[in-house]
Amino acid sequence: MTLRETDPVAWLVAHEDICQLASRYAVYMDMRDLDKVVELFVPDVKLGKTLQGRQALKENMNGMLRDLKRSILQVTNHVIDVIDEVTATGIVSCRGEIEPVDSPGKWVVQQIQYHDNYAKVDGTWLFVRRRHMLWYGADMLQRPIDLPDANWPANHSGKGELPEWFDTWRQWQS
Repeated sequence: MTLRETDPVAWLVAHEDICQLASRYAVYMDMRDLDKVVELFVPDVKLGKTLQGRQALKENMNGMLRDLKRSILQVTNHVIDVIDEVTATGIVSCRGEIEPVDSPGKWVVQQIQYHDNYAKVDGTWLFVRRRHMLWYGADMLQRPIDLPDANWPANHSGKGELPEWFDTWRQWQS
């Protein structure tokens, strides 16, 4: 039985706490408050195969954000699967608007999807893993369907890997 079936109130609290986690991530990223951002992750967060920990995450994020001036992340849909009292997964849809450092006067709109793993640590829900996936990134004046591949994170603009990344999408297309 799921937590929703055994303890609906605990499930609701977990659901709301995880929703707040995603929203806080967006707000803190836009504020460039990386100290608060990394506190949203488990202390031993892994980055790739060799890097680990909040300090490594902060350094990684700081490097990525140097390519941007302003950003606005707007959390839209959030699907959460609470597995048990301390484990959950989720998919967060997000609209991002960014001002790239290397393109003065350009304003890029992105449709992003995060695939998340969450854990409850010492009573607080945190990100274990956050995979950023891009539907597209385009200047506000361009149509996304006409864009070349973005190859994110190398480029902020261009067509992303979504929706073709989903097995169900590829099956539906065939």
